[in-house]
Amino acid sequence: MSAILFGSISTLADTSELQRRAFNEAFAAYGLDWQWSQDDYRKMLGSNGGAQRIADHAASCGDDVDAAEVHATKSSIFQELLGTQAVTARPSVAETIKRAREGGHKIGLVTTTSGENIAALLNALQGEIDAGDFDIIVDKSAVEEPKPSPSAYLFALSELGVDAADAVAIEDNEGGLKAAVEAGIACVAFPNQNTAGGDFSLATETVDEIDLDRLSELATA
Repeated sequence: MSAILFGSISTLADTSELQRRAFNEAFAAYGLDWQWSQDDYRKMLGSNGGAQRIADHAASCGDDVDAAEVHATKSSIFQELLGTQAVTARPSVAETIKRAREGGHKIGLVTTTSGENIAALLNALQGEIDAGDFDIIVDKSAVEEPKPSPSAYLFALSELGVDAADAVAIEDNEGGLKAAVEAGIACVAFPNQNTAGGDFSLATETVDEIDLDRLSELATA
């Protein structure tokens, strides 16, 4: 195995409930009588793209909203929450990254979220996981098509000089899993609190913790 590619910020720290809180606070800021419950939110997570979720919800409610503007406000609120709430790395992630780096493996964070979201998360995780732990960090500005397009993964592989067969992806959502598989990368599903009920049948396996030795086995299988 040459590279481990973490596929979203919630594979590093489970921020899913902070994301949902940020959506609801953004809706209140715009005077929208919307409140996404945890069950509501879980049903929406089979696809990627917060702005599209807002647009779809507005259409279902018959409301006329600027989905991009509301989503931008949500992102700002999310980043503020990351700076004020206790955020910790998910089980075994920091240890796996440390061991992988010591073993000469390349580490990537391959997302299609914003660079600002990534920076806010890594700032919150200082001391556990830092930007310098990654050989490449991909955000939405690097590619034209977001996940489930494989573009972000193909870009990362090219930049790292790694073949897909020598990499393992770690994803917490269905769209990211599809992106990794389409790029030809073995993918371990590492669901977060709100995606645990998703369809991860395309994954090589589904885990609660990340284990470096097991990842190495999957890349050579």
